Amino acid sequence: MKIQTKPILLLLSALSLFSCAEKKKEADKVVHEKPNIIFIMSDDHAYQAISAYSDRLIETPNIDRIGKEGIVFTNASVTNSICAPSRATILTGKHTHINGKVDNQMPFDTTQVTFPQIFQEAGYQTAMFGKLHFGNNPKGVDEFMILPDQGSYINPDFITKTGDTTRVEGYVTDVITDLTLNWLDKKRDTLKPFMLMYLHKAPHRPWWPRPDKFKEFLGKKFPEPESLFDDYQNRGTAAKTAEMNLLHDMMYNHDSKIRPEVTQRMKNLSPKVREYEGGFQMPYTDRVNEEQKVLYEPILDEINKDFEENWPTMTDEEKMKWKYQRYMQDYLACVSSVDDNVGRLLEYLDENQLADNTMVVYTSDQGFYLGEHGWFDKRFIYDESFKTPLLIKWPNRIKPGITSEEMVQNLDFAQTFLEAAQIEAPTDMQGESLMPLLTSNIGAWTRDAVYYHYYEYPAVHQVKRHYGIVTIDYKLAHFYYDVDEWELYDRKKDPQEMNNVYDNPEYADVVVELKKKLEELRILYKDSDELNQKYIDIHHANSIDSPLKK
Repeated sequence: MKIQTKPILLLLSALSLFSCAEKKKEADKVVHEKPNIIFIMSDDHAYQAISAYSDRLIETPNIDRIGKEGIVFTNASVTNSICAPSRATILTGKHTHINGKVDNQMPFDTTQVTFPQIFQEAGYQTAMFGKLHFGNNPKGVDEFMILPDQGSYINPDFITKTGDTTRVEGYVTDVITDLTLNWLDKKRDTLKPFMLMYLHKAPHRPWWPRPDKFKEFLGKKFPEPESLFDDYQNRGTAAKTAEMNLLHDMMYNHDSKIRPEVTQRMKNLSPKVREYEGGFQMPYTDRVNEEQKVLYEPILDEINKDFEENWPTMTDEEKMKWKYQRYMQDYLACVSSVDDNVGRLLEYLDENQLADNTMVVYTSDQGFYLGEHGWFDKRFIYDESFKTPLLIKWPNRIKPGITSEEMVQNLDFAQTFLEAAQIEAPTDMQGESLMPLLTSNIGAWTRDAVYYHYYEYPAVHQVKRHYGIVTIDYKLAHFYYDVDEWELYDRKKDPQEMNNVYDNPEYADVVVELKKKLEELRILYKDSDELNQKYIDIHHANSIDSPLKK
């Protein structure tokens, strides 16, 4: 009898593929007791630009989904609102005066243990894709591709595990997601749990959207914040002297996408501005290929035509409004791409039966001003920069759709992830695990205040050094170095922080109580006036004042 081998081979092949797929599913189930952890962090993503917090500016359905299926923290904050220090705090679970990374210039103390190292030692596979912003060889990471320094929005370069740098064609937010999904799909060991850091560059300055988003958002108009024309009355010297005003400090070329040749021929711009702006090329010119250029140039033509025709006859108020709209169009277009790509990741988890055993965290390295108080950037203890988005889902552990207003910080992430993975945290970490809040064990949460300290001054944006304490009800800050000023804000009665009530007799008892608590926190976290002076002295010795460094 003649045997028909081809159908049998096809059947065996199909059964083999089915078996492999089933083994992959079963392998993922093997580690059910040890959850996977995906830490998603964007850069400078204001909570005001996430519709889980407010839909005034933009809808972010995919990021919102994390909160709907888990928890949204409305008082999440950072310990030091600037990029590299925030990341150092997240990795170490320690304040920046302990890990050494107090500002973007100071070196990180490489003897510090990071939580990826601990996960790796505990048998987790670890990976990192996107923006780290300091160091070219992250510790405790099995595989990584990270952007050098700030990285580029278009056709970005990546530093690899071998130390080589490779360029990847495409838009950075899409590319980082492609790398992440490729690792999840083709490179991870399905017999092990994983800790994955998925780190977006966007929406960091200078806010270059993908061409389709650039075109889409250029036609949009966004509501202005109530404090866009803030005159900083009833505030201290720091607010009055900061250099991050949309009209006066946001750059035409670098930020608003005005070509250098246009600013050069604008007679109503001062010679100083024309000379300064003319020294910069459009930030994308050294990256873009001809195909991409064809998509970008018509949009840039439209922006520049509008500017050149209308700017000379605008009042200062109209110019402020114009800059605000240009800012929001580009910033929110970048956010829209982040949201789309978060959706790609969540879909992958669903389609590959990974969602049920994976904690997914979405946050930013700090908050950001979207025109509030007339500002862009961050740095201040004031809410828009001090607070950061934080949404976490973990099926079967976090009850869907809950909200917490407790005072939590990026200081807490490391210990939270370690406890979730049933790994003991080092005793010198300074945060507190959020597990009681994630599992509705509210009685086990005892913190009622957080500590903040900003150091990078004198420097770009000229935000003065300050430290402070924040509770649900109040905020007390001490600005020091070249001033000695205190500010107190009633967070419930004055949520926009427009009125410093430090000298108001009605708040005298509050001041006394908060100063006492502040000193206790400084002792708890091992901060001091001596350390203040130490970092001032180091800053003077190593000062670098570049307007585009941050």
